[in-house]
Amino acid sequence: MSQRAKWNARYASAELPTVKQACEVLRRNTGLLPEQGRALDLACGLGANALLLAEYGLEVQAWDLADSALEKLGAAASQLNLATALSTLQRDAETEPPEPSSFDVIVVSRFLHRPSLPALAQALRPGGLLFYQTFNRDKPAGGPGNPDFLLEPGELLAVFSSLQLRFYQEYGRTGDQQYGNRHETLFVGQAPR
Repeated sequence: MSQRAKWNARYASAELPTVKQACEVLRRNTGLLPEQGRALDLACGLGANALLLAEYGLEVQAWDLADSALEKLGAAASQLNLATALSTLQRDAETEPPEPSSFDVIVVSRFLHRPSLPALAQALRPGGLLFYQTFNRDKPAGGPGNPDFLLEPGELLAVFSSLQLRFYQEYGRTGDQQYGNRHETLFVGQAPR
């Protein structure tokens, strides 16, 4: 089964996304969003991040490999009167990363393709923001088991060292594991102006 078919099958029976389902790093840091500009929800899945970005007044593109997810996102955007602010595109983020200096905001949630990471920093316009959240190796349990899809400790800090750090969280197995998001690394970086 192709990757496209796999993800289309996964999203075919999913419910429509809501703004409340946007990733934690974006929800916690909406105060950093610009008042206007172009935003990208990369490998968007059902696109809850795209809905939140559009709700905040940004011109949003949502890219994903799965047509079924993009159809549901389009329907949700229409229901929320956000369709004019949001466009979808069936695009493989692994083979077609965003072009340099093309976005003011990029959000990536639960997607990791290491060869594409440098292109994300380059795709930011001056002062642009990258919101990134995905699973890490120091997680107590849950998430993917394949190490190719798990961040190393401090990996995003190293890969995006050209960006000014605005927010970072990586709890892992430290302290009382009943509190906080222990499974994922959260990062916000800003391109130099």
